[in-house]
Amino acid sequence: MSINQATDLPARDPLDLPLSILEVGIGGRLELITKPPASNGLSFPLSTNPNGLPPYDVDLSYEVVQKYLGDPEWLSVHDFDRSQRSWPRTKDVSSLFHMDITAPQTDISMERNSATGELRGISEVSADHIGLSAQNSLSLRRPPGPPSQSVKGSTSNFPFWPGGMDEPTLEQMKAISEEDEALDFEKDLLSAPPGWKNGMNFKQTDGLGPPGVLSLVNLLGTLEDFTLADSSEDEDEAKIKHKPKEDKKEEGLHRTNSLEDLGVETVSPAPAPLPPSSTESTKEQWAIPLDSRLPVDDFYKRIPELAFKHPFELDPFQKKAIQCLEAGSSVFIAAHTSAGKTVVAEYAIALCLKHMTRAIYTSPIKALSNQKFRDFKITFGDVGLITGDVQLYTGASCLIMTTEILRSMLYNGSDVIRDLEWVIFDEVHYINDAERGVVWEEVLIMLPDHVNIILLSATVPNTLEFADWIGRIKKKKIYVISTTKRPVPLEHYLYTGNSQKTQNEFFVLQDALGAFQTKGYYAAVEAKKERTSKYAQSFGAKHPHGGGAGHDKGTWLSLIQSLRRRDALPVVVFTFSRTRCEQNASALTTVDLCTASERSEVQTYYTKCLSRLRGTDRQLPQVLHMLDLLKRGIGIHHSGILPILKEVVEMLFSRGLVKILFATETFAMGVNMPARTVVFDSIRKHDGSNFRDLTPGEYIQMAGRAGRRGLDSTGMVIILCKGDVPEMSDLHKMMLGKPTQLQSQFRLTYSMILNLLRVEALRVEDMMKRSFAESRTQKDSKAHEQRIKVLTKTLGDMGEIECSGDLADLQDYFLTVQELIHTRDTLQKKVVESINGMKCLSVGRVIIISTEYHPWVPGVILQVSSDASNRIYTTLVLCEKKRDGGVPPAEREKDGKRAPSPDDLLIGKVFRPEGPGDFKLLKLHASDILMLTGKTLRVHADKVLDDVTRSQMPRFRNDPPGPAVSGVTQELSRLADLPPGSLTSLCPVNDLQLKELEVVEAVSRIKRLEGALRGFNCPNSPRFTSQYLRLEQRSQVLDELDRLRFLTSDQSLSLLPEYQQRINVLRTLQYIDDGGAVQLKGRVACEVSSHELLVTELVLDGTLSPLNPEEIAALLSCLVFQHKTQCEPRLTDTLKEGVKKVKELAERIALIQRDCGLKEPVEDFVSQYKFGLTEVVYEWARGMPFAEIMALTDIQEGLIVRCVQRLDEACRDVRSAARLVGDATLCAKMDSASQLIKRDIVFAASLYTQ
Repeated sequence: MSINQATDLPARDPLDLPLSILEVGIGGRLELITKPPASNGLSFPLSTNPNGLPPYDVDLSYEVVQKYLGDPEWLSVHDFDRSQRSWPRTKDVSSLFHMDITAPQTDISMERNSATGELRGISEVSADHIGLSAQNSLSLRRPPGPPSQSVKGSTSNFPFWPGGMDEPTLEQMKAISEEDEALDFEKDLLSAPPGWKNGMNFKQTDGLGPPGVLSLVNLLGTLEDFTLADSSEDEDEAKIKHKPKEDKKEEGLHRTNSLEDLGVETVSPAPAPLPPSSTESTKEQWAIPLDSRLPVDDFYKRIPELAFKHPFELDPFQKKAIQCLEAGSSVFIAAHTSAGKTVVAEYAIALCLKHMTRAIYTSPIKALSNQKFRDFKITFGDVGLITGDVQLYTGASCLIMTTEILRSMLYNGSDVIRDLEWVIFDEVHYINDAERGVVWEEVLIMLPDHVNIILLSATVPNTLEFADWIGRIKKKKIYVISTTKRPVPLEHYLYTGNSQKTQNEFFVLQDALGAFQTKGYYAAVEAKKERTSKYAQSFGAKHPHGGGAGHDKGTWLSLIQSLRRRDALPVVVFTFSRTRCEQNASALTTVDLCTASERSEVQTYYTKCLSRLRGTDRQLPQVLHMLDLLKRGIGIHHSGILPILKEVVEMLFSRGLVKILFATETFAMGVNMPARTVVFDSIRKHDGSNFRDLTPGEYIQMAGRAGRRGLDSTGMVIILCKGDVPEMSDLHKMMLGKPTQLQSQFRLTYSMILNLLRVEALRVEDMMKRSFAESRTQKDSKAHEQRIKVLTKTLGDMGEIECSGDLADLQDYFLTVQELIHTRDTLQKKVVESINGMKCLSVGRVIIISTEYHPWVPGVILQVSSDASNRIYTTLVLCEKKRDGGVPPAEREKDGKRAPSPDDLLIGKVFRPEGPGDFKLLKLHASDILMLTGKTLRVHADKVLDDVTRSQMPRFRNDPPGPAVSGVTQELSRLADLPPGSLTSLCPVNDLQLKELEVVEAVSRIKRLEGALRGFNCPNSPRFTSQYLRLEQRSQVLDELDRLRFLTSDQSLSLLPEYQQRINVLRTLQYIDDGGAVQLKGRVACEVSSHELLVTELVLDGTLSPLNPEEIAALLSCLVFQHKTQCEPRLTDTLKEGVKKVKELAERIALIQRDCGLKEPVEDFVSQYKFGLTEVVYEWARGMPFAEIMALTDIQEGLIVRCVQRLDEACRDVRSAARLVGDATLCAKMDSASQLIKRDIVFAASLYTQ
């Protein structure tokens, strides 16, 4: 009877109908049906789902367990009406004629001579790559993936094993043989329980008993050592072969006539010093510097056939680098701007063409990738380009891409990595970028072992440190080559002119030899003062400080006229504001630097480049304004300019048709486009938070654009002084200071964590350990591990400390002493750092210090240094009079260290020299002071110091001390003769008025510990000193072991707390489960390149699915728009609701992050998503022309284009995420949204790719 069929049982009562509730599907819909109760009286839950809905409550789960245990027939599998269903199988006879071929278990291996390539033999080896795939293996031996994934890979792929990490070998992965599986009770037992620092020592003991008592176990063991007469020779040889080397005195078995002679005397070992650390000896040099100043005379003998011949003679640093490339070694080139670093990159590409391998050239920005593509395409031909929206010639031998693209390829297991021989990192100093610097570190860590590295950078001071880090994590030598000088020297000037009369006011600030000219600086200051004085005589006391429009125009006109007369064009003017660039160019309306033929050439080229644009786009105000400027030899280059116009400006500048270029500092990071002169509009910039001076690295990078190699003998760098002349110290620091060091910007991202968690063999902790941020702490890890082994053996050899009898409380006494010393040190630090404490630590204050031989030594402060961060107290203290040998008698009598007794630790008798005393002058830190007394002495510190200085001269060394010193030592001796307890200390709470809780608790703890010292009996034992020192040494070993184990553990990682917090965030949001396995939401987040959490929540929350493609694109603009705007967007009701939902999701994520411990404020996280471009994108997707778009916002054209281009990448990420979760509707909408925004001038093809 079906479930919907009416029952035939009559109703006993009108209200007692046989009705049941049926759950239809899993959406919660219920239907009322007629069905009689079960014959056994049990009421089964009715559902169209064969197995019913899963339990949703703890009580329901408990009920299910109870019913299952009590009555298994309750399970739904016994309800045949619902469970016994079958589907007929279609017979396929043809499948019987095919079967899968078993993969071969062995392979043929060729053995060749590594030097000549000659075939030595052929052998059959086990095929360990059977069953490997991109979804289960990190090995390069896995089969290639489908062609569609060959370039960018797939998020379901495993990456290839990173070079430098210890990859498990086949032998390690094989199952352990049956013989090895047997438990070895002597070696396989755990020595320390989980959570314990130390455990049992299972080393065999000699079974020694009391003296004079024979040990039967020892005797039997001794008899077993005799070799039986009938032992075979093989066994004897095996024993001899594996017998460890022993001392000659212990070789053989000594005969004895008495069993008593076999007894062993027990001797209590004396404490031995700790084994010395061997960190320096175990270090390996990974960074190898090469001197670029030395000539390479045998270059062409070593490399008779170059892979690529340049039309000019190479510099020594280029030759050394090419030699390294030919040897297959990685190099780090740190050279000045325009020195020729690209030559090394070109040779690596040529080697790949010769070896039929592949090279990847990475750049920090997309624009530079396009430029390099054009240059290398002309030189080599077989070159491809991969960016976010363009893929050209992806099968080429050389691929140009940004570093982010390469990171994605590495994480996604791209098959391009298999054929990769060289990766070239250009502009490596960009690793200092706070936002994107982490990408360089990720890529360098993830590169496989077979890939060689070329690093190209501007001059930085810590090249060896950076190269050592790379070499250590990749386990390969990195050769470092740096240039010492520029090929074209620079001359730096201050320019103070502002009119035709003052246009020649150039003052040399630094000559071509690099010498700073103070004479030129003072001359510039004097010229400014003279002009100010004349202005005051004519117009009053007030004088202009520069910056006005009229003043700036006069400065630029006079400067350009002077440079034109000096033949110092073309010139690049670096201006640190897009608005200032526009203003400076617009001020030169009367300037025309081009001839008629040059104007015609500019017009023709400009028209040709823009011919691909639609008519309305060619009439944009920026397009027309730029044409007018270019025809007069003036150009503008900044992020607000349309990309196609920036490329036109760059190409015209390289042709020499742009005479003066106003640019922001991004122009300094590009291809080799040098100028004759570089001008700085200002030396101050806004870095996003405040105004500051240029750093030496920034100044050198931009100034390096001056001087064209082969055309100019020197380059000219000019600093405009529109207002006052900058301070000399600021100029000197900027021009001659050390460039900014390469610093780690490594940070954890959710994308990195999820990409590594999905691969079981890779750990996020290993990524953190190999980061440049952890370089200094991890570089000695091998030495630490060896040191741990040595200390562990030392600890085992020490044996147990005798703590019985009169030493029963030795352990407690030792812990009390250590706690007292530590508490006193902590309290003393608080005291000396307080204001009242520093006031007390003044000249004349009597203090108490502790030396190795005397616990309470009085002294008086004579001098206090002015360095607040590391204050030094020059103190005169009492000591013993030196006699023969120069050692005080009391110190000669001491035999090594002494154990601290309660009298030593408690304030008691102050040290007084025996007989005629002496004095010492010590330089003390605050931590060296044991106690501040309430006594002060009136001393003439200068006279005392003069007497001490005089007594140290050879001719006065034997003279008695001067009167000033004698007076101080006599006063200190008088204080030392006082009864014990008379010299009291300053109470931190009562005398110094330190009321902090920590100080009060420390004072109370010290009193309690001091009171407990008198209650111990162990100091009265004659063995106290020896056993205490042994216990102290053991404690030192344990402390050192704890420190080294911490340094070699994951707990020492600085980012580990943040990692655990981010893991908790992912677990709360259900991106991973409790075991760390990546769930569906986590796999979706791996598809997203930025803002992973918000995009994933938007996709899975269903916020985007109901919207139109135009509305989805408009909402997603918040992911890519980061600029400020004064225009409030006018949004539709649907968009307003979408904006509200996005902010709510962002706030929910931010609150979870805060609850998990992350410190990012909720407001900051939510405010990073800006909706100022939402209306613009919405109208652009609906088809509005770009000219009309510009009327909706105050954002510049270039910024809009850049945001929309990045928006297309975000749309593709959302499309991939929708495809993964099976949302076909959203996937189709994202395809549509991407097509709607990819049109006209916004996605005009780059001129460099045409």
